[in-house]
Amino acid sequence: MRPVLPSFFYSFLLIFLVGLTLALCLGQAKTTVNPAQATVAASSTVPQQAYSLPPDKLVKAIALARIRHTLHFLGAFWGLGVLWLLLATRCAARLEDYTATLVKQRWLQGIFFFAALLVGLSLADLPLSLYAHWVSLRYGLSVQGWIGWLGDVGKSLGLSVLIGPPILLLFNWVVRVSPRRSWLWAWLITLPLMVLGDYGEPLVEPIFNRFELLSAHHPDLVAQLEKVAARTGTNIPPERIYLMKASVKTNTLNAYVSGIGATKRIVVWDTTAGRIPNDEILFIFGHESGHYVLHHLPKGLVCAAVYLFCAYWICLRFAARLARRYGERWQIEALGSRAGFLVLLFTISVTQFLLEPVSNAMSRHFEHEADVYGQEAMHGIVPDPQKSAVAAFNDLGAASLDDPNPNPLIEFWTYGHPSTQRRAEFAAHFDPWSGGGKGKFFKQ
Repeated sequence: MRPVLPSFFYSFLLIFLVGLTLALCLGQAKTTVNPAQATVAASSTVPQQAYSLPPDKLVKAIALARIRHTLHFLGAFWGLGVLWLLLATRCAARLEDYTATLVKQRWLQGIFFFAALLVGLSLADLPLSLYAHWVSLRYGLSVQGWIGWLGDVGKSLGLSVLIGPPILLLFNWVVRVSPRRSWLWAWLITLPLMVLGDYGEPLVEPIFNRFELLSAHHPDLVAQLEKVAARTGTNIPPERIYLMKASVKTNTLNAYVSGIGATKRIVVWDTTAGRIPNDEILFIFGHESGHYVLHHLPKGLVCAAVYLFCAYWICLRFAARLARRYGERWQIEALGSRAGFLVLLFTISVTQFLLEPVSNAMSRHFEHEADVYGQEAMHGIVPDPQKSAVAAFNDLGAASLDDPNPNPLIEFWTYGHPSTQRRAEFAAHFDPWSGGGKGKFFKQ
């Protein structure tokens, strides 16, 4: 009998080396624009734009946007290619055979199989991740050293190996015992898992970052945030408003709301607090509060539930056709086998990529509503909500080197938020109170 374990890992080594080659080739691409192009790039910026960058940053933002977009699509196709290679080279089938020799209990065989699979997929993705971190360091977005970054990668992998195999084993069992109705059972299992994931997110975050009470460092900011919270009716007391020590890893700005129910909290990065004016932070806080007040989380869960209901049904039938056509060649007995389950994972990945614009369009709609809410929430608290919102978008965009003029197709396919330019332009012209008018969400 052939030594199946070495062949499996040699294949992953081959995938890793190919990915590393791709990343190195991508690294040879021009990542900066020469000084002569700076004048052209700067002149292409319309002075009246609400969001703009100085010439040196604009050149970097344009070059960085190209890299980001290339990595996005390359990563998607690379992930699909890795799954296909695992099937086409029969590595998945060989791994299933090998895990069957380790232990007698079928459920333990599944745990070992899916743990090895997750480790292998992570290794295959590592070259592109390494290159992405190198780019973030090169452009000054990240300040995290390689040891710290690899430590975070290891933590993520550890969590995946701890949580992922039992969940995948459960779905695999459902496909095995109920081939025809497995899409429905999988959908019913996914719904509580999504809620549990949102609830548990704040419990996992301290593994990767350090949090302290914001009131211990910026009590004046907390007092102003409470004014916005009182106006929005957001029930988040000061003891649930945290400062995250992001400056040890990044130069970018951010603030967000995470968790549901007892775990709900506001998080402000320490790169944001004290670095941009408080009125801009109030807008960001109002925006994040809007997601909760406008029930974007449950709405998103409902939309995801509808999407998954249809996607699981389609994917199961697509996977069944692939298994019938290539099953013998891939040495797959049925979708309910361990290796056969990879066929289903492949079809889910394809569907997820093709429907990415749909989920992003929904996300952009929610983000726009939150922008409106945030600007209205500041009305009467800051002197000029329009000016504060526009300034916030300029500071956020400059810190992240957002391209002021992204390609519309790229924005349509990959952007989960409206472009910074669109958001700033809207904020600059949003004034429902002129002439005695009222806001959309606040009637005063």
